[in-house]
Amino acid sequence: MGKPTGFKEHTRKLPAKQPVQDRLQHYKEFVERFSAEDLHNQASRCMDCGVPFCHSGCPLGNIIPEFNDAVYRGQWKEAYEILTATNNFPEFTGRICPAPCEAACVLGINQPAITIEEIEKHIIEIAYEQGLVKANPPLLRTGKKVAVIGSGPSGLATAAQLNSAGHTVHVFERDDKPGGLLRYGIPDFKLEKWVIDRRIAVMEAEGIVFYCNIQAGVNKSMNDLLRQYNAIVLACGSTVPRNLSIPGREAEGVHYAMPFLKQQNKRVASLDPLADAGTESNMYSTEILATGKNVVVIGGGDTGSDCVGTANRHGAKSVLQFELLPKPPELRTSTMPWPTYPMLLKTTSSHEEGCERQWAVTTKAFVTNEQGNLVGLRIADLKWEFKTGEAPQFVEVPGSEREIPCELALLAMGFVHPQHEGLVNALELEKDARGNVNASEKNCQTNIPKIFAAGDVRRGQSLVVWAISEGRECARKVDEFLMGESQLERKDEALMSFQQ
Repeated sequence: MGKPTGFKEHTRKLPAKQPVQDRLQHYKEFVERFSAEDLHNQASRCMDCGVPFCHSGCPLGNIIPEFNDAVYRGQWKEAYEILTATNNFPEFTGRICPAPCEAACVLGINQPAITIEEIEKHIIEIAYEQGLVKANPPLLRTGKKVAVIGSGPSGLATAAQLNSAGHTVHVFERDDKPGGLLRYGIPDFKLEKWVIDRRIAVMEAEGIVFYCNIQAGVNKSMNDLLRQYNAIVLACGSTVPRNLSIPGREAEGVHYAMPFLKQQNKRVASLDPLADAGTESNMYSTEILATGKNVVVIGGGDTGSDCVGTANRHGAKSVLQFELLPKPPELRTSTMPWPTYPMLLKTTSSHEEGCERQWAVTTKAFVTNEQGNLVGLRIADLKWEFKTGEAPQFVEVPGSEREIPCELALLAMGFVHPQHEGLVNALELEKDARGNVNASEKNCQTNIPKIFAAGDVRRGQSLVVWAISEGRECARKVDEFLMGESQLERKDEALMSFQQ
């Protein structure tokens, strides 16, 4: 590495953030950039570890020590080329990925890990500033046409890879603009939408065509798509939210998290928060605001955290977040040794802005008034019960049942599977035991040979970095299907090319 002793001389440091009272007044990103000196020092911490476990920690197989070394030496073109050899969209992952690579960092055995995610974001932003990110359309076209259904990170990665292989790629999106959950699921304070627009402009300049306000199987005939395209890739995500079927569920004031987040993203974009393509059921028929309300977010993941940050910006009276599981530890334990991904306590920037969190809590009922409006929750504490020869299970703590005030409850408990109505059912696509589209990891094909699946629609709800990885791998399988072989690199081939 550029400086073998860098990890001894510098500790982990993250960029500064705007003060809480300032950032709660807007929906823009609030994480500042590293200074040139700080970026240099953080890159120098990447040690000569021998076996870089960060490669395997990253689903994309990002070539992390090599781009850290290039950053240390100030070689931005080299760093950009190394990073984008395996990652089509580092401007997305550098902002919203939970960084499993950092959990696998060798330095993390007894020191804070390298700031890999921040370095990644700085590489791509500096590359844009220096004009290194340019449209690179293929020199020759194969004459093959591919339709990609969905423009989230998996669909975008699939489209980018197939286009680079010379195929004509058309992307169909049911919302009014491309991006999927990047645009209408991730709050602007984590990912401003000009970042998506900037990348879409590059992709369009490379020849990819986007069709919006179109939902395949609903207002676009699948028979037409099957006739017009040589292959179809389903990258439409896992969009059916997990419900909480308890008394009072129908109360006014109980909502899924995604409509709440999507509506706010539309407000930020100066769009009608209730305007939709007419394809997503009545989940989106009521405007959802947290202003002046006691808000309870049920679910402890990233979506729940996004609801916390949004509710605080709305001016909620109070924000409380529940998690069914016990409070996780702050440091690794013997049951989660390095370099496995640890289930540790995660405090996000949204939690820092104001939120009470409670663990091992179950919601038993939504309490309503005579008008059917939500006014409270009936909850109870849980504990694990262990019996010899039986799986451990949750049991309610006697005497812990109580009611708390709540006028807005947001269900952020994840997604169960992709939407079946329309495309999946119309094509009679096979589903796995969890309701996802059944397509093997080996070739990404469904039971209809020319239809492939990638991302959450195939593997279930997952991370943005897995979505991009799935899109890249699926593109290679589609290329092989169309051409007999593929020139698209596997992630291990990219690693070998930069290490030689």
